[in-house]
Formats: sequence, structure tokens, C-alpha cells
Amino acid sequence: MNANLSTTSQQLRLAEKLLADAGIESARLDSLILLEDVTGKGRAHLLAHPELELTAEQQEKLDSMVQRRLTHEPLAYIRGKAEFYGREFIVNEDVLVPRPESESMIDILSRYGHIPLIIDVGTGSGALAISAALTKPDSEVIAVDIDENCLGVTKQNAKQLGADIETKHGDLLRNINLDAYPGPVAILANLPYVPDEYEINQAANHEPKLALFGGPDGLDLYRIMFDQLDAFEDQEIIVITETLESQHDNLAGIAKNHGFVPGKTEVLTQSFTRIPV
Repeated sequence: MNANLSTTSQQLRLAEKLLADAGIESARLDSLILLEDVTGKGRAHLLAHPELELTAEQQEKLDSMVQRRLTHEPLAYIRGKAEFYGREFIVNEDVLVPRPESESMIDILSRYGHIPLIIDVGTGSGALAISAALTKPDSEVIAVDIDENCLGVTKQNAKQLGADIETKHGDLLRNINLDAYPGPVAILANLPYVPDEYEINQAANHEPKLALFGGPDGLDLYRIMFDQLDAFEDQEIIVITETLESQHDNLAGIAKNHGFVPGKTEVLTQSFTRIPV
């Protein structure tokens, strides 16, 4: 970017053109967000004061951020943060960027009464676990992930947002004794569900593959998780999942084979319940 263009108005136009030419559809919005971060000024202020000049340090920082975005690196990684369920979460390259569509999982969870235990399986940034804990403060919440680096991010977010959760390193539900809790137990499972041969966009290519791909049809980890739940046949269990809509029928079949009946469905989210006989 041209260091001679020093006002926010000029930099906004230049950044927007560069990003648009790189095929980034949200070029103007992204440019505004980066300018907000660099200047510490809100969008309304920036637009109302186009003559505001950038310092040399701000210019250098903006140039670096725009260059990263030109490679289609997710904006959240560049900023080091993302919003989910009205809260700001720390994110980095170790975790998936929380998606707005995943908020439906918390919406559905919130419609249930008291749930003694909530487990977020494959927690990543901890967005679901922390949102669940703050939505249902009387519940015990455990955030599980196979990647210790993810749990480090989860712990940072829990501390920053004042959420009381337990983090546990583990492979899905292995080594978790659900029988130790009175029912119902809720499982939040936003597991990797992208089929191995599915073509993902350039931004997703920057995200951890371990958190994206779930086998030939994308449902391998869900099969393993439901197999694990067979060990708790005397426990009332609610499972809230996220997958592609095209996978919903197959996932419902997997759940049915393990004694679960379907509940609410909202966009990518499904819920299933198994009540002991």
C-alpha cells in the first residue's frame, strides 16, 4: 500500500480496491474493520471524519493486515478475535473461527430446563462451552478437545469472559463418566463434518484440517461419539449437533441406531434425545 496516502478515507478506498481485486466479496466491510482496529475509532467516527490521518505506526500495521487478508486469511485470525453469541472470543490458527450458524446450538440448549452437566466435545476456542456456561450458570460445563493447544485458547477465553468451566484433554467422550451425574446430560457436538473430498474455500484452507474433515461422508467422528454413548444406557442424554443439511438424514439414522429420537432442527443444527426405558 502507498505510504503517501495517509488519511483514513484514502486508505479505505485503497484497501477496498486491493481486497476486491483479490476476489474478497466483503472488501469494504473488511477494510473498515481493519481501520477500526488500527485507529481505535468506531466506524461512524471514521466515516464522519475522512480527513483523519494515520500515524506511521498505524500505516505499517494496516499494510501488514491488508497483505495478510489478500491471501484470504480469515479476518478473525488477523484480528486475533471473533464474535460469537454477542461476546468476543480470542482465536488463533489452532482453532476454527466460530461461525454465526453455530449459535443455533446455544439457542436450542437454552430451551431445555435444568441440565446438571453440559459437555462440549471438540471445543476448539471454547465458544460453545463458554456460551453454554454463561447461558446456564447452574450447570456444570466440561470442554473437551484432543488438541492441547485448543484447550489453551479455551482457558484464555473462559478467564476473559468469567466463565466457570472445566477443560479436559481427551478423545471425544472417552474417560468421561456420564453415570456420575443425574440426568439429563447435554452433549454439544460441533465435530469435524466436512467430507474428505469436499472442496473448501480459500479462507477455510487457513484453518486447522483436524477440525474440519470428518471422513469420506464427514460423519466418522459422530459415529464414534454415538458408539461411546452406548455405555450410558441408563442416563438421559440430549445431543445437539451441527452438520451440513445434506448430512442430516444420515446423522439422524446414526442417532436412531443408538436409541436417540430427533428433536429440534434449525438450519445446520439438530438435536436428539435418549431417555432410559
